[in-house]
Amino acid sequence: MSKLLENQIYIGSEGKESHFDLEIPGNFSGHCVVFTHGFMGFKNWGAWHLVQNYFVQNGFAFCKFNLSHNGTSIEKNDHFVDLEAFGKNTYSKEIQDLKCLLKHLSSTFTEIQNFHLIGHSRGGATTILTYSDLIETNNPLISKIKSLVLWASICDIASRFPSDQELEEWKNSGVRFVLNSRTNQQLPQFYSLFEDFQNNREKLNIEKCSKSISIPVFIAHGDKDSSVKMEEGLHLSSWFKQQLNVIKNADHVFGAKHPWVDSKPPKHLKELLGLTFNFLQRFKKDA
Repeated sequence: MSKLLENQIYIGSEGKESHFDLEIPGNFSGHCVVFTHGFMGFKNWGAWHLVQNYFVQNGFAFCKFNLSHNGTSIEKNDHFVDLEAFGKNTYSKEIQDLKCLLKHLSSTFTEIQNFHLIGHSRGGATTILTYSDLIETNNPLISKIKSLVLWASICDIASRFPSDQELEEWKNSGVRFVLNSRTNQQLPQFYSLFEDFQNNREKLNIEKCSKSISIPVFIAHGDKDSSVKMEEGLHLSSWFKQQLNVIKNADHVFGAKHPWVDSKPPKHLKELLGLTFNFLQRFKKDA
C-alpha cells in the first residue's frame, strides 16, 4: 500500500509557498523520482498523474511539484492566476525552487536515500542547471542525486530571447506578453528575466554545465516535436556523450494534452516511460 501526500507545501524562491505531491510505494527501495514541469506547465498538467502511477507501481517514490513562480497559486494550483509571479519568474528562481524542494524532501522524508531528476522541456534545463549548481556549491545533496532524465529538453537559453528592436522594446516597456494557446491568456514576462540571464550567463550556460556532469543521463525527444526541435536533443546527446532516445512520431508532450481523461497514458508517453524505466531500474538493482 503506497503512502500518498498531495498538495504539500514547500518554500521556494523568495520565500514563496508552492505545492508538491509525493507518493511512496509500499515496496520502497529508497529511490525517488522528482519531476520538474516545463514552461507554462504545472504538476497536475495532462497525464503527469499517470507518470506518477507508473513509477510508483514500479517501486519508485515519485514527487511532482509546482515551481514557485509558474503562475499558479496555493488556492488554485492548476490555473494561471498569479500573473505577477509568472512575470517575475527567472531561470535562477527555478534552480532555487528545485534546490529548496530537494532539501525539504531529504530532511523530511528520511526513507528517501536517492534522487533521480526528470525534467520536461524547460524543466530539463532546470534539472541540468540545478545539478551543476549543487556541484559548484559543494552542496551535500549532490551525493543523493544518482541520475538525470531529460524529456524533450531545451539545450540553450539565449536563443529564446528576442533580439535587436524587439529586445529594445522589451527593455523600454519592462514587460512583454506570451500567449498561452490552451487558455488564451496573454501571460507577462518582465525584462528581469533577460537581466537574470545576462547577470548569470556562465551559471545558465547549459552546454558548459552539461559537459561538467558525470552521473548517468537519459535523453529522449520526439521527432515530431514542433515546440523544441529534436536538434536540441541531439546537442544534449553530444555534450553528455549519451545516446538520444528518439520517440518516433511523438510531439512535445508525447501525445498527452490537458486535461487527460483516459485511464491510460498515450502510446508515445507509454513508450517513453518504458525506456526511462529501463534506464532507472539498474539503480534499484544496485541498492
